[in-house]
Amino acid sequence: MAQFTRAIVRPPAPNFAQGLTSVDLGVPDYRCALQQHQAYCDTLQSCGLSLVTLDPDVAYPDSTFVEDTAVITQRGVVLTRPGTTSRGGEVKVIGEVLGNTFGSLSRISAPGTLDGGDICEAGDHFFIGISKRTNESGAKQLASFLTDFGYTSSLIDIRDIDNILHLKSGVAFLGNRQLVLILALVAREEFRSYDIISVPVGEEYAANCVAVNGRVLIAAGFPMFEQRLRDLGFASTSLEMSEFQKMDGGLSCLSLRF
Repeated sequence: MAQFTRAIVRPPAPNFAQGLTSVDLGVPDYRCALQQHQAYCDTLQSCGLSLVTLDPDVAYPDSTFVEDTAVITQRGVVLTRPGTTSRGGEVKVIGEVLGNTFGSLSRISAPGTLDGGDICEAGDHFFIGISKRTNESGAKQLASFLTDFGYTSSLIDIRDIDNILHLKSGVAFLGNRQLVLILALVAREEFRSYDIISVPVGEEYAANCVAVNGRVLIAAGFPMFEQRLRDLGFASTSLEMSEFQKMDGGLSCLSLRF
């Protein structure tokens, strides 16, 4: 896997609890969310990444989940068009930051919708989720951009899976053709040629883990999955994510890594 050197992050705003969520896990504690976000940022820096930290934005309670605003590859960048209209304005600021770094940017256009959380990069291949947030038009637009960049892609329809919001709620790529998958996705034809690391039943939230420069960041509180990774030789670091889980967020959601 490519080495990451930078990441864009944005701490949660004071009205973080007013954001979108499909789960009923209680109201997030803002101070605790800030502490968890800081620990996440500290961990990225310990992995060798320099951070671009954006100011919290009360206009967009979900804006801490920066991953949904863009798809960054080594050969090109695509700005998304989030599947909920209340998040559309988040893309503008991210576009300005990425434009200063990468220059030319591609964009998903109407009627397409696409959230970055539905995109799993697996080397030179990308899995694109069609979900409640990413529609077929957005998925096909991204696939076309990726083809132009020299990548291949597969579209994965997850609309019939009730317990995941985005594709990366149930899939993670750890390098060397190794994929973390929740049970509901293990039998999908698109994943047959990969080495599957299944997530134990009851620990599905842990599937949203992040491989960063030789380490795997995982959500704390999922001991069976953590042990499974360690048994396979992965160096793992667990991070408390309770307040972000209450708002449908996972580890990958909190940064744009490149």
